Amino acid sequence: MINSAHPDKTAQSTSPKKLNMVILGGGTAGWMTANLMAKKWQNHPVSITLIESPSLGVIGVGEGSTPQLKSFFDKIGVTEQEWMPQCNATYKNGILFNGWSTRVGFESYFHPFTSLIDAHTAPAFVYNTQYRRKGFNVDCHPDRFFLSAQLAKQKKSAVGEYNFPFDIGYGYHFDAILLGKFLGKVAQKKGVKHILAQVDEVNVNDAGDIQSLTLDNGEVIAGDFFVDCSGFNSLLLQKTLKVPFISFKDNLFNDSAVTISVARDENAQQGLNSQTIATAMKCGWAWDIPLTNRTGNGYVYSSDDCTGEQAELELREKLSLVDEAVDVRHLKMKVGRVKQHWHKNCVAIGLSQGFIEPLEATALHFVQESIEGFIDDFSLGQYSNIYQDRFNEKMNHRFDGIRDYIVAHYRLSSRDDTEYWRKNSINPNISNNLKKIVQCWVAGDDLNKALIQPGMVSFYPPVSWHAMLAGYGIFPELSQDKQLAEKFGEQALDAAHKYDLAHIDQFIQRCSVNFADHQQFINDKLINK
Repeated sequence: MINSAHPDKTAQSTSPKKLNMVILGGGTAGWMTANLMAKKWQNHPVSITLIESPSLGVIGVGEGSTPQLKSFFDKIGVTEQEWMPQCNATYKNGILFNGWSTRVGFESYFHPFTSLIDAHTAPAFVYNTQYRRKGFNVDCHPDRFFLSAQLAKQKKSAVGEYNFPFDIGYGYHFDAILLGKFLGKVAQKKGVKHILAQVDEVNVNDAGDIQSLTLDNGEVIAGDFFVDCSGFNSLLLQKTLKVPFISFKDNLFNDSAVTISVARDENAQQGLNSQTIATAMKCGWAWDIPLTNRTGNGYVYSSDDCTGEQAELELREKLSLVDEAVDVRHLKMKVGRVKQHWHKNCVAIGLSQGFIEPLEATALHFVQESIEGFIDDFSLGQYSNIYQDRFNEKMNHRFDGIRDYIVAHYRLSSRDDTEYWRKNSINPNISNNLKKIVQCWVAGDDLNKALIQPGMVSFYPPVSWHAMLAGYGIFPELSQDKQLAEKFGEQALDAAHKYDLAHIDQFIQRCSVNFADHQQFINDKLINK
């Protein structure tokens, strides 16, 4: 799970002049921006216009989210009953990683979204990892210690019954195209003006600021401030204002994806998953994302290591669709970030500002974090660029910090069956922060302290790092009790087994009975309500 932290300030302005905000690009990023701005500035002299090309498609590489997306819908006043059925959405308890490690007993692990209920079990997990890293024979596979892992295993909903007084963190799976359309309708009801047109020319004034956009119908749309949601194309920030793009190619090799959607049989007996499944492949990884009407499948890979045709065949083989006539999409990804997210009178949101591949579903996290952070700083500065540098620094720090967590998935994998994985395992292009985290783990030191010092806990909480490192089985060989007693003292042998794991198993199992079957919950609470 990703942490989010910025104050919820109330915008104050003494300016009598009406501020014209122009958003270029629709899709999820554009319409999330429009909704949050319309909500935040509903009582302020701000007009919002969104220009969307009728011919450009939505990338929609990832159809998953982190728990932060729930707060977005809460802020704009939209309930799950309103939006989820419209977008074929399902609940997401977390991510199951299959085949990323070859270590016995750690061939798969679940990355949970943390919750208050974990306070009863997560301390035992962290405690056991500390002793296991010293050679003690204690169980510390993360799947055993988190309620969300059990819910996902049982294909249960992430929302408990009324009598269970604990909310747990969860994300969503959804159809990105339908979500963009839904949010468009919501925003227009809030007063956002929608224009369907292609931009022919971006007009810049003598000061280098964007002055207006000339559309293919001849109309000229002037604005005081522009939001670039034009995707990888980044027409405003990168192409017009010439803000440099910093590639993460040396850190993250994947730059392409091939996708296949498979219709879902609602009468099938296998049930509806409540987790994303990320399966390691020869030259990358494949996602499995459950929607109510279909399963989204995709293969994220490095074009330096395999062709699009090879990737498609491997994905078809995984899905047993080698000879089937199915719709296949091939996509290119531009992995990295811009040097400045906010430059002059333009801020980039979404793919136009950067992208870190969809492994941990961070795309919409960046969108929401960027919009909310920008609104806060722009409002605090009385609609000026006073806090522009602060905003850019925060966003760059967030991109780089989350990049490190994603890089760790590849750099620490024990797979060596292809050149792709061998290159990842020896990739020297990792940050000093990541090096320190890995060194701390291997040395058996306090990982929490190593994460706090560089501010890494602002992006992923310590339990997420523990889950990945322990889930990969990155531990030394087990030591004999005699050796451990000589090194740490006899009392350490008893201390290592401080927690009663059978009690934890029972606690999680008893908690899980308060959650309904995922498909049944969606039918009863969302669709048929």
